Amino acid sequence: MRLLFLDVDGPLIPFGADRAYQAYDHGVAVVRNCAAPPLLHRVDPALGRRLEALGCELVWATTWMEDANDCLAPWLGLPPLPVVEWPDEEEPPGLLHWKTRPLVAWAAGCPFIWIDDEITEADRAWVAVHHEEPALLHRVDHRYGLAEADFTVLREWLASYDGR
Repeated sequence: MRLLFLDVDGPLIPFGADRAYQAYDHGVAVVRNCAAPPLLHRVDPALGRRLEALGCELVWATTWMEDANDCLAPWLGLPPLPVVEWPDEEEPPGLLHWKTRPLVAWAAGCPFIWIDDEITEADRAWVAVHHEEPALLHRVDHRYGLAEADFTVLREWLASYDGR
């Protein structure tokens, strides 16, 4: 089993002051269980199919928590996904992102991809030491969100993992 941990703000909802955004209209009925989050119209509904096509178990790794299932999963045409429950803890030491240790614990030795816009080399180095299976920590440019170049990196990494 390969996991794909998915952040929302940045990777799915692009934000940056220097560009105009495509506005997607997927219909109000699709998100009736959610309190109409701002910027939802920036999420490309086709991303759901593209993420599923990667063949990984998708897991929400976002502060949206269960709201991701209520608001984003229907918008993306996804079923409800597992949600990482964040521990209430002190900030991690040094430059490590606060999500890094909980995601490695959740993966429990499984190969994984983590898509986020805040990943650093400190996170990659920590995962390389503390996680024995393959892991791709992929940083997405928050100004554009998941783009074709990102999917190319993900597919290539998965193909190299499958071939070993």
